Amino acid sequence: MKASPVYIVAASRTAVIPSGGAFKNLTYEQLAVPPILECIRQAGLQKDDVDELIVSNALGAGGNPARVVTLAAGLPDSIAGLSIDRQCVGGLDAILLGKALIASGKTHVVVVGGTESHSLRPKRYFKSDWKSDPEFNEQARFTPWPENDPLMHDAASNLANQFSIGKKLQDQWTADSHSKAMASREILKNEIVCPKNTNAEYDPYSRALTQKHFQRSKEISDAITAINTSVSADGAAFVVLVSEKIKRKLAIPYTLRLIDGHTLGGNPTLPALAPVAAINQLLAKNHLIPDDLVLIELMEAYAAQAIVCVNKSNLPKERINVSGGSLSRGHPIGASGTVLMVRLFYEFTNKSGLGLAAIAGAGGLATALLVEKEAKATNQ
Repeated sequence: MKASPVYIVAASRTAVIPSGGAFKNLTYEQLAVPPILECIRQAGLQKDDVDELIVSNALGAGGNPARVVTLAAGLPDSIAGLSIDRQCVGGLDAILLGKALIASGKTHVVVVGGTESHSLRPKRYFKSDWKSDPEFNEQARFTPWPENDPLMHDAASNLANQFSIGKKLQDQWTADSHSKAMASREILKNEIVCPKNTNAEYDPYSRALTQKHFQRSKEISDAITAINTSVSADGAAFVVLVSEKIKRKLAIPYTLRLIDGHTLGGNPTLPALAPVAAINQLLAKNHLIPDDLVLIELMEAYAAQAIVCVNKSNLPKERINVSGGSLSRGHPIGASGTVLMVRLFYEFTNKSGLGLAAIAGAGGLATALLVEKEAKATNQ
């Protein structure tokens, strides 16, 4: 039986604020509630119309973050909330899970996204055995083998060295990301909602970079520096998914139809390489070539990672992150995938065609998602 079509009808996010900034005292649910309520309002729906809420959270909020967010947003008590943790790719995987729920016919309206408070993240402590004292560890385990579980910075450095992506190329990609974001500040403002008692209308990290910025940037691992790496950040992003039946009732200017998505695992020692296979397989499955894509939102956890993905997937560079990427925003891990989709939704305001969002995740994960802009939603 053919799956029912699923549509994105509204999207919203907070600004992305580097850890310790304007959102430093906001909990993950305080970050999540404003974009959720804004999405529902934009779609012309009521809280009682929502059948499920799926929330990606990567830094171990504990319990069931989606249920906490459900209650904080004043959604019906009947919504249990589904929390997922696939690290960086979780924000896109939440969308794919929502798509599956609606396509199955079990639900008609699902709010999906991610929220992350890096500033208020729990501290992780590990014990090597039951007798040992716990030791603080900044990075969770992503494989069962310590010798094959590199720090993310070192993994990015290994990737850059393997594919000869030098510091000059990485810095130029970073400068371009900031330049595009600065030129698009007023456009980006349209998708941003401010949490209570804040006036964060812009992503504050983007700036006009000079050679002095790159020269002074702290080296992390060989050519990987603080400036060509996405900064840890706080933020939330959500979209509303609906069935064909609901879409026909809504007075909205356009929708994004969720065509297909692909999540896979790859080499855990080179996690940033995983999107290449995800992108290539997704396009091949749908009989598409990169040039068929009108817009592409590609995660820039590291400039080196973005460059390798572009080169290996033959993506048209001029259509990628046209208003800047995460290097000019920051990386609110569990929310970053949904931020990509919010970006696509708004970039398609005055365009039509196919769009792609793709992201890599720690441990060798990747998700790619294909959408199509419909010129006008049908009211029947």
